[in-house]
Amino acid sequence: MTVPAELTTDVVTIGGGPAGEVAAGRVADRGLDTVLVERELVGGECSYWGCIPSKTLVRPGDVIAAARRVPGAASTVVGPPDVAAALARRDYMTSSWDDAGQERWLADHGIRLVRGAARLVAERQVAVDGGPTIRARRAVVLATGSSAVVPPVPGLAEVRPWDNRSATAAKELPARLVVLGGGAVGVELAQAFARLGSAEVTVVEGGPRLLPREEPFAGDQVHEAFTREGIGVRVGTPMAAVRRDGTDGPVRATLADGEEVVADEILVATGRRPRTADLGLETVGLTAGRPVPVDDRLRAVGVPGEWLYAIGDCTGLAPFTHMGKYHARIAADVITGRDARDRASRDAVPRVTFTDPQVAAVGLTAAEAGERGMPVRVVDVDTAEVPGSYVLGEDRAGTTRLVIDDRRGVLLGVTITGNGVQELLHAATFAVAARVPLDDLWHAVPAFPTVSEVWLHALEAAGF
Repeated sequence: MTVPAELTTDVVTIGGGPAGEVAAGRVADRGLDTVLVERELVGGECSYWGCIPSKTLVRPGDVIAAARRVPGAASTVVGPPDVAAALARRDYMTSSWDDAGQERWLADHGIRLVRGAARLVAERQVAVDGGPTIRARRAVVLATGSSAVVPPVPGLAEVRPWDNRSATAAKELPARLVVLGGGAVGVELAQAFARLGSAEVTVVEGGPRLLPREEPFAGDQVHEAFTREGIGVRVGTPMAAVRRDGTDGPVRATLADGEEVVADEILVATGRRPRTADLGLETVGLTAGRPVPVDDRLRAVGVPGEWLYAIGDCTGLAPFTHMGKYHARIAADVITGRDARDRASRDAVPRVTFTDPQVAAVGLTAAEAGERGMPVRVVDVDTAEVPGSYVLGEDRAGTTRLVIDDRRGVLLGVTITGNGVQELLHAATFAVAARVPLDDLWHAVPAFPTVSEVWLHALEAAGF
């Protein structure tokens, strides 16, 4: 198909990840002519190198661990995981990195797809490398996501480190893996590879604990679980230098205390940065390489005319797939003339770390609420001390924390740790986002016997 030198449309979305797809689909379904520009695969990081493949690799270990906790089932767990089957399932879940299905979805919604790297060149104008210049009558939406950061550790860049893409697309397991970074990506993939069969896995975190952005007990509990499973953890010890023996030899990571960790591969999971460096932000008065500042309608701050929007990771607000989709719905509503505002990106962000134990959290931690000067009361109960948890098996543990605004009687944040607690999170998200008074929340009766009964225990401990 011949691509014209110029296109005119109502809305241009730059970036075809989950956020970009939702925004484009929503405005197109409401009658606006829409073009989506994507330089890689439609579906984005989450579908091919992030959430979907990583959780697919986590799942076999979770199932085996859950069975081993259940008397009557534990004895049936024999032999190692079937790595080939796990990787084949990962390939299926990523469509073997083929986005033909997503192309059909776009076509079904009347969205035109333009392949290539896009950049802003003027007001309401987008140029595509090797493609057309696109003029937007109504809006341009930036949904370019984020990319992994490689910290300036001497020698690290030269050893060809893995990032999340390398790890989730791996064709075989490394016998030895060192993971630099104890955040969600690092700990999830560390446990996934260890449970699939990597003989030696070590997590190196320069800060004082794993999961530094969550409640301290969450990182401590994951650390304890890793130690029981034989996963090495080094916290409070930055990595000082890295080198590789020869072209394909082992990686030797030297820690700040002098310890050397030897591995076949090193996975860098130390954070991400918004992918805005080559987006042409400077042409509209914004700073290239930085997050795009937005107001509560997801319009770029400082750009006159209310035509430029930014959603998802490139805003730096809440770098999660589900939040990018939330941003997309708001931006699309505003573009199509509806009254919508972002109420969740700063105070009610849900997130799950899919380790065992899982860490499910929403809203503010106790420390964050205290830093804001809020009148905070903290209530902790044992997640496993409910009959519904006992039914699921032995050796279950975890903590449920309520962070309460004692003046208003509402929840500021909730953290739940334990085995398979991710499905409890949406109830907490509803309570935090909707600011449900605890006097009312007490009347939401949990079914018996379910792990959700922990809500009743927590509210009783809070005096309700």
